[in-house]
Amino acid sequence: MTYCVALKLNAGLVFLSDSRTNAGLDQISCYRKVMIYENPGDRFMVLQSAGNLSITQSVRELLESFQLQDSATGEALTIWNVRSMFDAARVLGAAVRHVHDREAAALQRAGVDFNVSLIFGGQIQGEGMRLFQVYSAGNFIEATSETPYFQIGESKYGKPVLDRVITAETPLDEAAKCALVSMDSTLKSNLSVGLPLDLIVYENNRFATDKIVCLDESNPYLRMLHDSWGQRLRNVFDSIEDPAWSGGDTQTPIRVHSMRARPLTKVGAPPASPRQGDTEAVDRRAGALPPAALRQPRQPVQQGLSTAQAYQRLHDQEEQARLQRQGGH
Repeated sequence: MTYCVALKLNAGLVFLSDSRTNAGLDQISCYRKVMIYENPGDRFMVLQSAGNLSITQSVRELLESFQLQDSATGEALTIWNVRSMFDAARVLGAAVRHVHDREAAALQRAGVDFNVSLIFGGQIQGEGMRLFQVYSAGNFIEATSETPYFQIGESKYGKPVLDRVITAETPLDEAAKCALVSMDSTLKSNLSVGLPLDLIVYENNRFATDKIVCLDESNPYLRMLHDSWGQRLRNVFDSIEDPAWSGGDTQTPIRVHSMRARPLTKVGAPPASPRQGDTEAVDRRAGALPPAALRQPRQPVQQGLSTAQAYQRLHDQEEQARLQRQGGH
């Protein structure tokens, strides 16, 4: 499996990818899932990939030289001569479709789905930074200020911290730290994501970067972040008050009236049929009575009484027992 995350901020872009691939429990390998395309001073682009490894490698290799014919001008577009990141994403989408046309039928005959997910972002001279997520069909969506990040692969474990921390105004170093915390949470909960990690930080309008690092288990910053995050999560958890079921001295009682629904009611076992001569009152403790459809009718057993009299006497006994429990007479 894979986990890749990319953040688009006012200050720049952050890309983080793991490197574990697996085709079964005993076929685990390391392959890098990120590529950097850079022409200093003119354009800077990063591609992250998840899905079938053979497909993602084919797309990545093809993208370096793939040409898309512009229907309006007849020009052959590549990622190196397009004038916008949107057109670069179009070239990438066309490369995905080209690989699909070439490989999908053979893969289908072998029982393998055409599965690829991509994140593609960067900046080209003359426009602002842009970030796209590209799907298996070659179509794509773009990140916005309201949705400033994309994830592909095993995304669910690392999403909560991103939702709580990341906004368009988040500084780059803080965003890189948040991405690493997101990755650490995923590493902790999913064995199909693994080290080493590739981290890339790009500053707006630089059109190049030297903030590229590979982090493995011996990296001191990664070890510090892992230990600190785990311990401080535990400290925060311990600082939250436990639920006070019996009330007492608390400003946050748990047993309060709900505006939406009443508490659950319990279903008890139906009462056992009385033996001949039994005159004990029916146990009516809270939760002892099941729904009416499950209740077994009690038969009058008093000797010498009519059916109506026996039922009336049984009712009177039960009512008297109920009043005694409530303090009545």
